[in-house]
Amino acid sequence: MTTLRLATFNVENLFARWRFKADVDPATANTRGWIVDQTRFEELGVDDKAITGAAVRELQADVLCLQEVENVDTLKHFRDQALGGRSEYPYVAGVDGNDPRLIDVAVFSKLPITRIRSYQHLMDPASPTAALFSRDCLEVDIEVEVNPGQTTSVTLFVNHFKSMLGGRAQTRGKRERQAKKVMDIVTDRFGHQAPGDHPFVVLGDLNDYLEPDGDGSSGIDQLVTWGQIENVVARLPEEDQWTHYWDGDDEYRQLDYLLPSVSLARAVPQALPEIFRKGTPLRATRYKGPRFPGVGQDKPKASDHCPVIFNLELSG
Repeated sequence: MTTLRLATFNVENLFARWRFKADVDPATANTRGWIVDQTRFEELGVDDKAITGAAVRELQADVLCLQEVENVDTLKHFRDQALGGRSEYPYVAGVDGNDPRLIDVAVFSKLPITRIRSYQHLMDPASPTAALFSRDCLEVDIEVEVNPGQTTSVTLFVNHFKSMLGGRAQTRGKRERQAKKVMDIVTDRFGHQAPGDHPFVVLGDLNDYLEPDGDGSSGIDQLVTWGQIENVVARLPEEDQWTHYWDGDDEYRQLDYLLPSVSLARAVPQALPEIFRKGTPLRATRYKGPRFPGVGQDKPKASDHCPVIFNLELSG
């Protein structure tokens, strides 16, 4: 039996981007083409990235699934600057997706990644000129040694669904179609009879919660309550299940999900997930525990989302 420590984390705009310094006129900054000159530019989000790095180090995940990463090169740079280099997470997976802001899903792994498949090319049946997945549903196989010389694979489906920007009711349909397609992708891979008998996990920022409200019902409930997986965060007391705080409506909600197949979940019936909040901004006052030094009222912070971590037990 081997323990696989798995996590999902929306790292909120992990970009490699720059801005002009205060005393620089952009119109005259460079007349000879694009030259990055450190006297004229400064990196964005340095303090946030440092706290995000502290959070990732403390998670101690074997496999970390990420949302809002600009690209694989940015992720590797973050690994070098904040995590100690390639030795910490030698395996990285990511494919440029569909978001116009260039935020993608990706995977850090201490264990070999043996298969990667992207679904960013799928079109939305409700709008044939638009992509179905707002970012991607990234399918990744992780090779795990369960006994000397014996390995097994766990398949991850990493997602970042359509946000509620513009209204929960107005954007629900997109998330419903995304959720349905993830279920189709899983059954295409593992069969329609009992896909939950296979070792897989659906996870990521699904950008909705299960509770109905004044804007109606959830757009993700068909996936999260699917009988082939388990929402392990529901094992926690209800007041501890939140992964995101929205101060506009003073809402503490679960937007981030780790949904192992029922066979994986049943192998650890007493195990509880962890929701890591040391990098959350001070405005999330429901959290009374310790925070990293330097965390501010809103910024800097690790993210506006909390990582979710769960220990799986795998056997041959």
